[in-house]
Amino acid sequence: MDPSHKALTRKIRQAIKAVESDSMAFIQQDVIAADLLELGCEIDRVPDLLLELLADITPSHYAGTHPAQRSYETEISGCELYAFKVESKSLGCTIYFKFTLVEDFLWIASLHKDRPGEKEK
Repeated sequence: MDPSHKALTRKIRQAIKAVESDSMAFIQQDVIAADLLELGCEIDRVPDLLLELLADITPSHYAGTHPAQRSYETEISGCELYAFKVESKSLGCTIYFKFTLVEDFLWIASLHKDRPGEKEK
């Protein structure tokens, strides 16, 4: 079923390249800012946090749907969203991270402490 192991691996690699080239933005910036505040993570630390998470993520961490959920947000409408849950060594908790890639640009839809039992939009 989609997304395949190969497709997820490719998306992870593309996301790393996007962060390294500072080609990224947040969807619903106010929501993500509040989630980062809850994590005790300052906005200027986000690229390093993302690189840490992406370095540790494998396709087995995929927490999204099959097939991948599609976005309804204006900037990324219709794009596939890739959700992962992975332990952050620096934050000491499991992080839920959802993103999409448009060309070589990373759009972050969610970045927060995992909330088991809470349904993601």
